[in-house]
Amino acid sequence: MDFAFAAKVFAALFAIMNPIANLPIFLSLTSGMSEGEQRRTAILVLATVAVGCFVSAVAGQAILGFFGLDVNHFRLAGGLIVLLIALSMLHGEDSATHGGSGAEKATFASASNVAFYPLGIPILMGPGTISALIVYADTAQHTGDYAALAIGILAFLALLGTTLIAGPFIGRVLSSTVMTVTKRLMGMVLAAIAMEMLVASLRALFPGLT
Repeated sequence: MDFAFAAKVFAALFAIMNPIANLPIFLSLTSGMSEGEQRRTAILVLATVAVGCFVSAVAGQAILGFFGLDVNHFRLAGGLIVLLIALSMLHGEDSATHGGSGAEKATFASASNVAFYPLGIPILMGPGTISALIVYADTAQHTGDYAALAIGILAFLALLGTTLIAGPFIGRVLSSTVMTVTKRLMGMVLAAIAMEMLVASLRALFPGLT
């Protein structure tokens, strides 16, 4: 098994979904709940993300094929989306791609089920996450590293679940400075991942570049 590939999948999901940086949003949207209700919401968020990851990794390429799209074109588009998210993080801003527009954010607090919307979709399972999963699933298909892909995803889901369930405690311990530094650090990691996606797609689309 390619542990380097598993680590890459884990790092990509961590950088895009960034549980530490998104924890304040979770705590804000669940502030009126008891600790038991917060834990139940955290479990529902985890379930939503887990299903989203499974569908994206397993059925993503089939969906692209249905629309007649090539994975290399999608890798190029996904790389651009991920790069835009990374640039927003580097500037200390929330990407509208995952965080929602101003008008959408105004509806977050009144959502009937915050675990599904907006926490599960689009804050965590947004276009950047879906793009990365489809691209890595395609890589796993060509290399046979399905186990590495699964381990990378499962390791991240374990971390996400732990972070959300322990959210009230972590929120009291971590300072806003740590969360800000984490966001910028993950922005750098995400920018590198985006460039890798872009270069790989350009090489596949234009073989003369290699």
